[in-house]
Amino acid sequence: MKGPILSIKDLHVGYRVYGGRLKVLNGVNIDVYPGEKIGLVGESGCGKTTTMRTVLRVLPRQGVVDRGEVFFRGKDVLSMKGKELQALRGMGLSMIFQDPTAALNPVFTVGVQMKDAIKYSGLIKGEKERDRKARELAVKALEDCALPDAERIMNSYPFQLSGGMRQRVCIAMALATTESFLIADEPTTNLDVTIQDQVLRLIHNLVEKKGTSLILITHSLGVAREMTDRIYVMYAGNIVEVAPADRLFDNPCHPYTQGLLRSVPKLSGEGKMKGIEGRISSYLNPPAGCRFSPRCEKKGENCQQGKPVLVEIEDGHFVACHRYSSYQGKVPNEKEVI
Repeated sequence: MKGPILSIKDLHVGYRVYGGRLKVLNGVNIDVYPGEKIGLVGESGCGKTTTMRTVLRVLPRQGVVDRGEVFFRGKDVLSMKGKELQALRGMGLSMIFQDPTAALNPVFTVGVQMKDAIKYSGLIKGEKERDRKARELAVKALEDCALPDAERIMNSYPFQLSGGMRQRVCIAMALATTESFLIADEPTTNLDVTIQDQVLRLIHNLVEKKGTSLILITHSLGVAREMTDRIYVMYAGNIVEVAPADRLFDNPCHPYTQGLLRSVPKLSGEGKMKGIEGRISSYLNPPAGCRFSPRCEKKGENCQQGKPVLVEIEDGHFVACHRYSSYQGKVPNEKEVI
């Protein structure tokens, strides 16, 4: 297997606030390989979007990268400046944000915004007929995203479109300028279920067609299972479990992952849905050791004595939990785990 196209190593990110500094990301490690589809799941506020904003270098002003590394195609993203950073956001990485209303400028038509994104991405070489070529690419991208009457859409303002159409415009804009890597941050937020399905199928088909690497941020475990190859489970700024999608659902090992799966309602109506008690602790003063320990039903005496590291309990399946620290390289039986 080739090396990862994107590699995030020991990433620590905080936010300056009035009361001090929020210690959000606490040593995040993520690897994405060419053509691979990754799911990033977890509760709201656990650091998923902060991670991706750091990769794109679009953190808000109060955000601070304390330490860590981000490499895209072997290049250090956190040290990029000027044209190199513009190229990264142009043809390297594209992101679909969860709120298309905020992502699109209300005072410019869709066509103006799409053409500008394409022209400044560096996709079109030379100045001759640049505007015409950019328009052709924009129209094709809209048509690929199953938007009817693409020419009319190009002349429309965002407020003249429905929520589903605006989201498709954002997808078209992202896919028009990149062939290698797409980040989709909860792309179906605020859409009804039928439109959600259409948007997700659209992303899946276009990513498959182009062989694009994908990071899908989602709250839906079912969507992550259907659309991704591997899943990273994040809690309070930590990656707590990593596994191929099917294996994660067949054998969830971290107590947090188990809690998430118990929270999913079953279509059959069997069993009783059970949520995870409590909430994510304050990032101003996070718990020592495992950040999930205040909510964990299976916590032990050593859970507050040090941050658990990711341990490979079987091929490609990693868990960050003190209960599994002695089971490196073999699949533990739940009854055997202390």
